[in-house]
This record gives sequence, structure tokens and C-alpha cells, in this order.
Amino acid sequence: MPATQLSVELLAVTPNALSLIYAAFRQCYHAGFVADMWPRLVNGEVEREVQADFVRKVLESGHDSPVEHASFTFAVAGISRACSHQIVRHRIASYSQQSQRYVDASNMDYVLPPAIAKIPEARERFEAFMAEVGHAYRDLKDILEAHGRKEKAKEDARFVLPQAAETRMVISMNCRALLHFFNLRCCMRAQWEVRALAQAMLALCKAELPAIFTTAGAKCESLGYCPEAPRFACGRYPTREALLAGSGGK
Repeated sequence: MPATQLSVELLAVTPNALSLIYAAFRQCYHAGFVADMWPRLVNGEVEREVQADFVRKVLESGHDSPVEHASFTFAVAGISRACSHQIVRHRIASYSQQSQRYVDASNMDYVLPPAIAKIPEARERFEAFMAEVGHAYRDLKDILEAHGRKEKAKEDARFVLPQAAETRMVISMNCRALLHFFNLRCCMRAQWEVRALAQAMLALCKAELPAIFTTAGAKCESLGYCPEAPRFACGRYPTREALLAGSGGK
């Protein structure tokens, strides 16, 4: 039952994602039928940088609904159940999560919080508890199996598993949902684990589709100031209140 590490891999992206978003934006402002221009977009007759520049400019205007037409799918491992509970609060997404009903957790890996890892006595207590959880799970599973629960023993033994237990997921989100996810979860107010996951996902998105994600991240990254109340600000950017005070409240 060792501590585990975060792993994020990009499984799939909507084909021709930039051209698809460009076409969707163009249809909003174009009198013709974008299907007629589609072959020229995907074969390079309209340069990708021309498409990217147009998309960036429209996004800067606040018009962002067409980016919903493209989506990303990630495989995620090395996160805790505590983290996955936060992720699934984002409703415009699809999730497939490893089931504790069907997957044997006898040798459960777990996530060790950094704040606990750096304090020797805290780490010792945490790891001792994880070992006891493993023993309790295996004992309960064996007892239940001996009493006829067979394969269903796992679904009852799992009730002793902690939030630190590792889980694995496949996550799909469209680009607009991802931008919102990054706004919230890349912020320093997000818990360290979900923030690390969001940052890893964002790095993959930036590499794949920079026209959409180059300026993505915590809200302060695009606003240039912290939208949180002053007592919640991390200090990386000035707060809105500080900026207004500096401008005389204008």
C-alpha cells in the first residue's frame, strides 16, 4: 500500500479542433454556409495562424460559446477519492471512474498530503493508519467471502476505505467547461491536489490548442487582478479593490 503520484495523459482531442472552433465562430458572423469553406480550413488553404488569430480576437470580445464544439479526454491516475469528489462537482463533463465495488482494494495505493509528509510524526501516524485500513479491508473481505458474499464481498468491505484511497478516472470536457474548470481549480484557493491536476491538464491543453488555452488558468491570469475578496487574495495580483483605490475609485 504505497503512496502514489499524480499521472495525467491526454487520450483524445476533437479532430481539427481549431478549424472546428473557427468555423463555428465564422458561422455566427458569416452570411454563407461554413460547410462550403470547411475543406479549405482542414487542408491548410486558410492558414492555422489566421484561424487562431481570428479565434483569439473573438474570444477577447467575450463570445465563447462556440468553443464548446471541441472537447478533450484525459486519463487520470494517482488522485485521491477526496480529489475526485471535487472534480465531479463540475457537471458539464463526462466521467468514468474506477469502481471500488468491482476492483479489489486489498493492496490499495493512497495519496499522501505534502503537509503530512513533511512532518515525521504526522507521516508515521498517517502511514500506520493506512496499513490498518488495508488489514481491516482484507479481513472483512475474507470474512464476507467465507459467509457466502463471494464477489460481492468487495462492495461491503470498501466501507472502511479512506478518502486518501487512490482512484483512476477518464474525464472528458468541452473547451468552455475546461476554461471554467481552470478558472476555479488553478486558483491558489483550490486545494493543492485538484490544483496540481488542473495545472497538468492545462499544460496538455496549451500544447494541443494554444489559441484557446494560452491565457487560460486562474481568473486572475486573464483579468490581471484578483477577483476574490481581499481576505482571500494570495497576493500574486492586486485585488479589484486595490486597483479601484489606486485609481481614485473611478
